[in-house]
Amino acid sequence: MKVAAIKYESDEETKPPFGKLNPNEYGVLPVMLILENTSQQTLLLDHMRVAYQWKGNEVLPTPPGDLPYALSPKRPKTGPSYPVPIPLPKKKNPMAAEELQTRAFAAKTILKGERATGFFYFETRHQRNAVIYLTGVREGVTGKELFFVEVPLDTPDSAAPAP
Repeated sequence: MKVAAIKYESDEETKPPFGKLNPNEYGVLPVMLILENTSQQTLLLDHMRVAYQWKGNEVLPTPPGDLPYALSPKRPKTGPSYPVPIPLPKKKNPMAAEELQTRAFAAKTILKGERATGFFYFETRHQRNAVIYLTGVREGVTGKELFFVEVPLDTPDSAAPAP
């Protein structure tokens, strides 16, 4: 199995998958995970665990459906409280963008020779020397857990072959 992880920080990086939205502006780091099954059997990902780790810290991914609630609450208005005569349009929550849902990692199995890709969303800023830590990938026939792998995010080619 081959594993790669790519962090998306800048506007140039986030524009192709997310358009005008840069999740980093809202404290969310998107990381694309790419898994390629080079083995001779189906791999099960239903118990897969992915974490963003650096120097004794760990952040688990936020499900895409929870991202709209990740924004910190706005401060209440302290001005005069009288009714506004016409309803004002509500601001749309940028973290409710459909692209965050549709590009999220969703694979539960990978057939031999196939590849699965998708984003995991971490409520953190990128930290130097951080890694994506992956466990829980199992063989389809035996159910045996195969490996754990740490994929560094600061190298030019953030790919690590799994043992």
